[in-house]
Parts: sequence; C-alpha cells; structure tokens
Amino acid sequence: MENDLIAGVNASRRPARRGIYLADIVDMLQEMPPARAASALAHMPDIRAVGVLDRPEFEAAPEILALLPVSRVIQLVTQMSDDRAADVLAAMGERAEPILAALTPGLRNTITSLIAWPADTAGGMMTTECVSISADATVAQTIEHIRTVERTRETVYSVFLVDDKNKLVATISLRRLITADPASPAIDLARDRDPITVSPEADREIVADLIRRHDLLALPVVDDEHHLLGIVTVDDVLDALVEEYTEDTQKFGGVEALDRPYLDTGMISMIRKRAGWLSVLFLSEMLTASAMQHFEMELQKAVVLTLFIPLIMSSGGNSGSQATSLIIRALALGQVKLGDWWRVALRELPTGIVLGGILGIVGFARVTLWQHLGLFDYGPHWQLVGITVAAALIGIVTFGSLAGSMLPFLLQRLGFDPASASAPFVATLVDVTGLVIYFTIALVILSGTLL
Repeated sequence: MENDLIAGVNASRRPARRGIYLADIVDMLQEMPPARAASALAHMPDIRAVGVLDRPEFEAAPEILALLPVSRVIQLVTQMSDDRAADVLAAMGERAEPILAALTPGLRNTITSLIAWPADTAGGMMTTECVSISADATVAQTIEHIRTVERTRETVYSVFLVDDKNKLVATISLRRLITADPASPAIDLARDRDPITVSPEADREIVADLIRRHDLLALPVVDDEHHLLGIVTVDDVLDALVEEYTEDTQKFGGVEALDRPYLDTGMISMIRKRAGWLSVLFLSEMLTASAMQHFEMELQKAVVLTLFIPLIMSSGGNSGSQATSLIIRALALGQVKLGDWWRVALRELPTGIVLGGILGIVGFARVTLWQHLGLFDYGPHWQLVGITVAAALIGIVTFGSLAGSMLPFLLQRLGFDPASASAPFVATLVDVTGLVIYFTIALVILSGTLL
C-alpha cells in the first residue's frame, strides 16, 4: 500500500493511477502505522502533501508531522492554510514549539493568535486568508488584486472592502464583481453597506445560524471596533457542525465525547469515557430499588402490580427522552431560548396528558383483553387494576414529558451543555419518580380492595 501511495502521489499534478485523490490518500495514510505514513508524506510533492494536510478529516496529521524533520514540517506548514495549520500545531502541544519558533514572525503571530481562540468559537474557526482591498478601489483594481493574491488565499468567495484602518466597510460577492463594469467603483456593487458580521467570541452554532439564515459562503469576523480579523467559510462550518453533532450524539447516549474515531480509541480510553456515566446511572438506579422497598407491603398485598412496573417505567422514560431530544435540538438551532422554558412547559403539559391518555387506553384495553381471553387472571378487581395502570400511565408520561423538556433548560442555566441531559439520565430520573407515582395512584384507587 505504501509503495502504491508514494508512486501515486509523486506524479506531478495528477495521480499515477485513477482513483487516488486527496480523500483517498488521507484514508490510506490514516490506516498506516505513523512511521510509514510519515515516510509516505515526506516523499510527496509539496502541493500534494499540503493538500492532504489541509484536509480536516486527516486527524492523524499532528502525530505524523511530529515524526518528520522540523525543516520539512516548516516547509509544509508555511504553505498550509493558516486556520488548519493552527489546528494541527495546537494538537501537537509542546512538540510544536520548535516549529513555531522557526516560522517567520508574521506567520507565527497569525498562527498563535488563531490558536488562542477556543476551537468552538468563530475565532477558532476563522482563517485570516481572505481577500480585502481599499473601499476606494475600482472593479478593475479589485480583480487585478485577486489575481495577485489568489494563490495565498484559502478561498475567494467574496471580497471585503476596508478603510485605511482595516475597518470593514462592505462585502462584494465574486459573481457580482466579475460581471460589473471594470471602471466602476467596487463599493457600488455592495448590496448592503452594513454587512453581516460576527465577533470572534461567538459560538460556532451562532456562526452556523448566521450563515444559514443569510445564505453566506463566507462570514467576516470583526472585533469590537469593526476591524476585519478573518472569515469563517461555509465548509469550515460544516466540519465544525459534524464534530458538534457527533459530540452531542455521544453525550446523549450517556457517553463522554470521544476525542478520536471509534476504532482509533484505545480500550482503556473507551472504558474511562463510558464508566463514569455508567456508574452515575447505576447509583441513580439504586434509588429505584429504594422506592420499591418503600412500597414493599403494597407489593406483597398486590403482586399483580409488579407485572406492570417495566411497562410503566419504560413509558415514562420514553416520553422523557422524546421531549429531551426535541428541546436539545431546538436549543441548538436557536428555535427556543432559555427564557422560553415556560412556553415549552405549557406545551408539554397538555401534550403529556394526551400521550399518557393514549397509552392509558391501550394499557386498560390490554388488561381487559387478557382477562376476557383467559390469558391471565388479574383477580376479581381487574377493572380497578386496569384503571390504576391507565391513570399511572397518564401521570408518569406527563411527568416524563415535563421533566425531559425542562432538564436541558436547567443544565443550560447552570452553565452545562444541554446535551448532557442524556436519554439514560432522563430515563433513570423518570424511573424513580415513576414508581412513586404508580404506587401512590395504586394506594388511592385500590385502597380497601387489593390494598
């Protein structure tokens, strides 16, 4: 595989054989042991090696670069896009220090400033390689400027007009620029003199929402004084959202977010990331046993009630998980805000009652059908047993819907990630309270008969 890879990537501008593209090379390198991958990368032409390193999915890049001579790494990093170089060097930790020290002062300052921003902010996602020109430039001057700097820019989706203090004045799309009269002022092509911008501290979900709402290919990042710092491109947003969604999905399953792909995560690391949540959930489930012990006498008098415990507990947990998943996604998309909790509660309360009523009817029908078909004898008071099951389902599903919808708001209010309201956690919470609701309703309905 290594010989095929080196032979393919050493061809001047195109692969030696059909099918070897940058994405294929990335996959092949990541399947190799790091030492062999480093050797293959070292033999690639600069244009191909830089193209591979610039791919965000090349997660082994920091480990592989650490095995190359510093001089070769500097040669490659200098040609990489600034934001990707910052991500790779940040992941290298202390091993990046000699590389940063050998870079030109301008590039070193750019990369260190990008590294300083948290990865999940606009500053951590942006690239400084954008095309900007004086707001006084003509269309012809702007196009000539693009021709001059194009090779040093990651993308040319838009051109940003700035004043003499580098403050953003307007944004022009490349399409409008190339169809305009060369002699006309470039600023006349701007649709809006107040362009959509974002601060470097903004969360990546805010960035994604702005790009989606305004159909942007690039979103300028400005400081408090409106100086242009860089841009966030739509492809960077897509990569960030995939990572964010992956983390949220793992958290929602009751697992600490993995730092590496599943098959690349070691056994010890996998156990460590799963054991914590599993232990917390197990300790929480102990409360379920305590609740059952509290109603031990009732269980001895009416053993038939135990038959419906799994049914009732799972229904409450399922309704809570449904509500939680809906609210977490709504919060992530900005469809609801923290202050909307009361509106959500007013929606979930009747929703839970109706859903619980539907399940209650099904539960009562099940008891009735089994009794009349002779599949099981629930005793002379089977009607009351059915009513108890139906009423308990209404109460538990309603509580599950309310608890599941409110938990993400509570976590966000306390400063935690709402995705931490995992489905297992919600199910555990509803299990404990569900038992209390179930047996309390049973005491009210069956008192004087079975209890």
